[in-house]
Amino acid sequence: MAGTASTHPTTNLTERELRAWRGMLRVHSALTKALDAQLEAEHGLPLSHYEVLVYLAAAPERRMRMSELAESILLSRSGLTRLVDRLEREGLIMRQTCAHDARGAFAALTDAGAEQLAVARRTHLAGVRALFLDHLSEEEQELLGELWARMLPGVGEAPAPRC
Repeated sequence: MAGTASTHPTTNLTERELRAWRGMLRVHSALTKALDAQLEAEHGLPLSHYEVLVYLAAAPERRMRMSELAESILLSRSGLTRLVDRLEREGLIMRQTCAHDARGAFAALTDAGAEQLAVARRTHLAGVRALFLDHLSEEEQELLGELWARMLPGVGEAPAPRC
């Protein structure tokens, strides 16, 4: 039955379950690799860097607390720190301290980062459409979006920065 836990949680996955699970993993992996390769080839910008720029561009004042950014892009804080260091060296983002909390720090999108994002976005969106969305009807896209939201409520929502 849809939406309920399996009645046999300790047994092997059925063929249907295994096909669904492995399919999601394979599609995610293949799409991520292909989109990353496109961005790297055309803009020298890995997909992980692009994702950080997207979240910052959508955030109020084009900035997010480092901890919230790490949660949004599913990286550890140390992983995000290394990524932010590189993006900062490239002039695409900058760190800002939080006036109300000396322990808090923001990552903020620079104008150069916004420009890089605008150029790379065309490539990325074309890739998302060609490699994924064009293979689904509008109804299938709607259904898939509903299924993802059922599994992970709030998918696609970026948290607003707090200080």
